[in-house]
Amino acid sequence: MYEDIINEIKANLGENKDLNRKYLSGQIDKYKDHPYNKEIIREVSRMLWDCLSEEEKNEFKEISDNENPIMDILNDVSYDIEVGDYKTALSKLDEFMVGFYPMFEDDKVSEYHFFTNPLEEILFNTYIGAEKEVRFIPDNQPLLDLYYLYGFLLFEDNQLEKAETYLKKAVKINPVSSRVILELSEIYKMHTYTLNKYYMHVTDALKYAYYPNDIARCYRQLGYYYIEENQLKTALALYKYSMEYDLSPLAYREILYIQSKDKNLDLSLDECIETIEKKNIQIGPTPLILETLTSLSQEYETNRLYDQAIYFYKLLYSLTKDEKLLEKINICDTIK
Repeated sequence: MYEDIINEIKANLGENKDLNRKYLSGQIDKYKDHPYNKEIIREVSRMLWDCLSEEEKNEFKEISDNENPIMDILNDVSYDIEVGDYKTALSKLDEFMVGFYPMFEDDKVSEYHFFTNPLEEILFNTYIGAEKEVRFIPDNQPLLDLYYLYGFLLFEDNQLEKAETYLKKAVKINPVSSRVILELSEIYKMHTYTLNKYYMHVTDALKYAYYPNDIARCYRQLGYYYIEENQLKTALALYKYSMEYDLSPLAYREILYIQSKDKNLDLSLDECIETIEKKNIQIGPTPLILETLTSLSQEYETNRLYDQAIYFYKLLYSLTKDEKLLEKINICDTIK
């Protein structure tokens, strides 16, 4: 039904853009009460955009850039969060969200996503996949950051159900964001009768993690789970191994706590890895992530897109500590 209507509308378009605009405006009014009205109006609006001249498009973009409420509110609360004034930041976002009209929400034919880089898009396509046509949220509309930040502040204010709602919105936009999934998992640490949901979310986050601090946080959170399960050897292995990626004081404190419970308990790095593997827990980043980072780095370097190549080489180095990658980074930096 939807496809037939859209195909008919497209078939009636001609070469005259002014006539097309009038026709398309009429189609919006015609289908305003249709069961697929939201989907049809969105697609017709895209056709209307194609009818604009380059000058009109540029004028519209300038207006959009100058009037960007999401960017404005995120910039406004950034200082409050930086200084730890979460109450003020939450108050400002509460007020903003009252009048905020939802944007780029999934409909019957499209789903909307935002990925930070091509690696995340590849992870999404490999592990999850789209059920509908994928449309990308523009970079200048940081809905992911808005929902994540609001969910984080609500969690800090112990508004757990509301925090879960907004963090789920963020996960829907980017289902492979370890940062968001880990924040959502914190709710399930406190808000459920068992830790099963918590464990599942953390292991998902580990599968998608490609920043060392995210990988380390996954292991720390898994360590918490095994402390609660009274499996102290596994917990110790996870906390100690996490420090291969981030020398966190949190991990060090938990290691001391575990060893205070059993003064004879200690593990070498190899023993940590062996213990973790026996629990079928992933060791380090997935091979897919390492292979994709290598491929993206080389592809961008070959195409002389050196800033992008450096970005991915640095990510790869942060995970592997391969000294040869430093040479690649220096060569790209010199050439550009």
